[in-house]
Amino acid sequence: MSRIIFSLLVLMSAVQTIWASPSITVTGTVKDKDGDALSGTVVTVVGNDRAYAVVGDDGRYSLSVPDDAEMLRFRLLGYVTQDISLSEVNDNILNVVLEEDLMNMETVVVTGTRTPRLLKESPILTRVITSLDIQRVDALNIGDLLESELPGIEFSYAMDQQVTLNMQGFGGNSVLFLVDGERVAGETLDNIDYNRLNLDNVQRVEIIKGAASSLYGSNAVGGVVNLISAGASEPWQVNVNARYGAHNEQRYGGSVGFIAGKFNSLTNAQYTSIDSYAMPSEGDYSTFYGGYNWSVKERLQYEPLQGLRFTARAGYFFRERDLQSDTRDRYRDFSGGLKGEWDVNDRNRIELSYGFDQYDKSDWLLFNSTDVRDYSNVQHTVRGIYTYDLTADGKSTMIVGGDYMRDYLMSYQFEDNGYYIQHTADVFAQVETNINEHWNLIGGLRYDFFSQKRLSHFSPKLSIMYRTGGWSFRGSYAGGFRAPTLKEMYMSFDMASIFMIYGNPDLSPESSENLSVSAEYNWKYLSASVSGFYNFVDNRITTVWNEELGGMMYTNMSPMQVRGVDVSVSTRLPFGLGARLAYTFTNEAIRAGEPLLSQTRPHSATARVEYGRSWKNYGFNVALSGRVLSAVTTEVYTSATDYEETELQTYPAYTIWKLTVSQDIWRGIHLNVIVDNLFNYRPKYYYSSTPSTIGTTVAVALSVDIEKFFQKK
Repeated sequence: MSRIIFSLLVLMSAVQTIWASPSITVTGTVKDKDGDALSGTVVTVVGNDRAYAVVGDDGRYSLSVPDDAEMLRFRLLGYVTQDISLSEVNDNILNVVLEEDLMNMETVVVTGTRTPRLLKESPILTRVITSLDIQRVDALNIGDLLESELPGIEFSYAMDQQVTLNMQGFGGNSVLFLVDGERVAGETLDNIDYNRLNLDNVQRVEIIKGAASSLYGSNAVGGVVNLISAGASEPWQVNVNARYGAHNEQRYGGSVGFIAGKFNSLTNAQYTSIDSYAMPSEGDYSTFYGGYNWSVKERLQYEPLQGLRFTARAGYFFRERDLQSDTRDRYRDFSGGLKGEWDVNDRNRIELSYGFDQYDKSDWLLFNSTDVRDYSNVQHTVRGIYTYDLTADGKSTMIVGGDYMRDYLMSYQFEDNGYYIQHTADVFAQVETNINEHWNLIGGLRYDFFSQKRLSHFSPKLSIMYRTGGWSFRGSYAGGFRAPTLKEMYMSFDMASIFMIYGNPDLSPESSENLSVSAEYNWKYLSASVSGFYNFVDNRITTVWNEELGGMMYTNMSPMQVRGVDVSVSTRLPFGLGARLAYTFTNEAIRAGEPLLSQTRPHSATARVEYGRSWKNYGFNVALSGRVLSAVTTEVYTSATDYEETELQTYPAYTIWKLTVSQDIWRGIHLNVIVDNLFNYRPKYYYSSTPSTIGTTVAVALSVDIEKFFQKK
């Protein structure tokens, strides 16, 4: 028996010798340029992600490295990833200093592929606005932020000063706005209520231009804007903030958050208001309508097991607008949802979610204190997504998923304030593969079904990226579509007793063919990109005069083309100087005689120059930013009652500049001074597409992170 046992031990030892990989233990520290420990840095063996270590609070790590390994990778969010050859290791010790990611290329993005990707490695060209950008711009809502940061985007006024979007030739009903990947209910004149999208708890904003219907379905013909919410980042945190500006503009907000064991909670509340004011010269409107709004939001995450997360969210929004002396417009929204994410193992991931969003409008009648609700949009959404790594090294990934939504709409624009219900369902699949270290390929297909017309549609996508050195070359094709909305199919609305607007249940869905190519160069202090895009859009839905009905009616128009070029260059240097210049050219080719009256400006640009420094207890940043928009000449109707005759109208070019001085005063005290319209631009005539500014204004904002008073420096 002893001989048998001895023989087995010898055999096991031989097998272990054959199969075990000899290894060495590498130790060292990871710090920043100031010598501070960078805890949380992940150290991996390149090509073997299962061999890893996490840097501790003292900045030290220890990692068992196979003898055949060649490189170690050091990665921490906010810092430039470093790959270091093991040939540089002396006596098994490797000390590393990481540089800050000044160009944000190590930021993780999710919108373009629905899977986390580093910005520099995303095969879909994505523009990211970070929390630091949001803090320094100090915008009141998403519209202010996007106009400050991106060319080719203009928010203007439609009837009764309702805000409408134009994004490189696509309106608000063709650009999909998401909050943490979820759709937003409610619309007015084909646009959502952008005031809902305040920035008090936003970690970053991701923008994808061009068709994204293969992942997100209808309304994503022109692009996607995704607001990613922040969670708590400290064991406990409390913030209070306020802003005061011209026209009695006021903003007050606060947040309370904590991380306790397996729970992460962040609660935000905000109130804003502004007075009405008169325009100093003539125009399409003579008064800016003031009002107020407030909101409260909660995000709670629970992680009972490693790799299993539940996220609950809830929010309430209320807005009142001073439209008339005896009436106030009121808008309300309640949203909520629950999402579960399970990393089953290294190769399998499951996500299930439910979302609810109800957006209501009402008229508050002052003379009898009556609140009359005349609009309600209620959406229930259920989603499931399964992600599978086709290869053990994670270089090829498959995503399959599906959504179901029940869409209820009651509106004053329907006969007898009626309502309609539509059920939509979809399934989608996408495969992404890293062919090698240079090539990345994505292919996707989505199928959508809409119950009202028993309408179905397939949306394909194909993207390819080639990377070499600091260069990334991308090319993509995407098929986009937009289904006719319930309003466009069933509207029957008396427009102030001037004319009627009728829906059309026989509408066809809009469709588009989107092609784009881009070249991008990234260095640790520089990022530059140029991209060209072409959209062939068929059956775009618009309103035209119908002689038989004696009113406006929704109809499909003949094909049109939207094409253009985006150019962007940005730099951020270690001594605090940064600059960004972005330019967009957009051209709409519309068949002569078609009823679409475009206001897309062919040329637009944004620019930003900033300088900042920081010390132990003080830091500052001074930024000068501006946007330049060219003139545009277009056809307009000659009167409010004549929808057959048009005339040429030129909307003038304009430029607006803003100076922002941001200061970090002692611990957690942030002070912003904002000088808007620095060079005192005033329109000679207030068109709907010109800003409602009456000259230079000044605002002051203060934010205090109370928990930082108690943190050791």
